[in-house]
Amino acid sequence: MAQIESGGSGRRQTNVELNLVPFIDLMSVCITFLLISAVWTQVSMIQLGASFASPKNETQKDVTPPPNEDVVLRVDVVSNGYVLKVGTQTKPIPKLGPDTYDVATLTNELQQVKKKYPDKPGVKIAIADEIVYDHVVKAMDAGLKAGFAPELLTGGPN
Repeated sequence: MAQIESGGSGRRQTNVELNLVPFIDLMSVCITFLLISAVWTQVSMIQLGASFASPKNETQKDVTPPPNEDVVLRVDVVSNGYVLKVGTQTKPIPKLGPDTYDVATLTNELQQVKKKYPDKPGVKIAIADEIVYDHVVKAMDAGLKAGFAPELLTGGPN
């Protein structure tokens, strides 16, 4: 082990032995933590992909739809009607009357989306704070009729 010796001028000789085992333990834990966190950083970088880094060319046309996990399917229930969001496309579905939402059009649009993306399992439904719960239930029923499993989002549409 490490040892410190100091000779005195007539006093008692001091002999101190340093225990390096706790220091070595601390260093091995720090190195292990560093290696584990570096691996997780690398995995998250791999999952991001190159599509975020390079913008899409405007002249390119989508011939095939992207896989279902890449497509965001969301219905916003707001005070002036529904807003259907499929990927980057947004389609507003206005109210029929002052307190009547157009559930039939929403169901029809969701069925068309289900034909385009048959493997897509669910639709996310975001609700504004002022919406009556009955309108939320009707939007969920429209999702079920189209073949989706509705998922409610908290915090409302943004």
